Amino acid sequence: MSEKNEHESGSDAVDVSIIVVAWNVRQLLNDCMKSVFDETKGIRYEVIYVDNASEDGSVEMVRKEFPEVRIIENEKNEGFIKANNQAIEISRGRYVLLLNSDTVILDNAIAKTVEFADLHPDAAATGCKVLNTDGSLQRDCFMYPSLLNMFLSAFYLSQIFPKSRFFGRERMTWWDYEDVRQVQTISGCYSMVRMEAIKQVGVMDEAYFFYGDDIDWCYRFIKGGWKIMYTPGATIIHHGHQNTKHQPQKFKLQLFGSILIFMKLHRSWLEFILACILVALTFFLRVPFWIVKAVVGKEQRKYAIQTAWTYLKGGFHCLVDWKKLLMDREVLNERLKRGIALAGT
Repeated sequence: MSEKNEHESGSDAVDVSIIVVAWNVRQLLNDCMKSVFDETKGIRYEVIYVDNASEDGSVEMVRKEFPEVRIIENEKNEGFIKANNQAIEISRGRYVLLLNSDTVILDNAIAKTVEFADLHPDAAATGCKVLNTDGSLQRDCFMYPSLLNMFLSAFYLSQIFPKSRFFGRERMTWWDYEDVRQVQTISGCYSMVRMEAIKQVGVMDEAYFFYGDDIDWCYRFIKGGWKIMYTPGATIIHHGHQNTKHQPQKFKLQLFGSILIFMKLHRSWLEFILACILVALTFFLRVPFWIVKAVVGKEQRKYAIQTAWTYLKGGFHCLVDWKKLLMDREVLNERLKRGIALAGT
């Protein structure tokens, strides 16, 4: 690898376009950007920041502290997926790196991932080792949603038997993440994607708004003949849940709603109906726990009550009108109305 770095907007040859999307997380965004510039060496790169109508001075901070960054300012919160697509459309890199704003790059991780991806030309997307804030492993590889995986999750079997290859299959909880491996899905918190593959299957599906984009995209890449790879040779820290803490209950419903979007778009009618029932069951089975927690615990009683109500409401929505789980239904409704599937599927 050359020791020369390039992150100036005037350069034509760019190895990777690093895309960061954020909403009201100014300090975390600052830490993320600083780590990118401090810890990225030996490659030519650009950084694109998409601001989803932050009100905490995030844009002003980026302009002042990181003048090299290209900025897209949205007048409203367009969601994680549409914002990333906006940046992809103007990216000049051979790869694009989707990087969450609550991450920290360690030990030249981005350059190491580029090097790995160059050695695996059949890989559409590559993920790396992700650590929690305390240094413990954060599992960022998993399988597609399926009726079996949803059943195991609903009845806590994946948590009860995490070392089992069968019960822990969805989150691959039996694996130590110490070897290079081909997987079905990598987390969108750090996902290096080959531009050639994007041109083939298209950008991320904006029907998801938030969550589910990584699963859907990886599914479409694999259907298009590409591989999804994981390498332990690059490492980052992901603090997690920082962009969703402003509205945790809404995002909780959105998470499960995104699973149902995947089942609706990529599975049969019967599988989708059964998936709605399984998600409803998942919600209802968790209500008693949070009710007990609200009664017994005093410190987080309000949160426990809100969570119990969210699960109860979510289960009802699954059985009556599943799209009420979603924070934004406009793009999905249009697609379903016109019967149009995603390009590349």
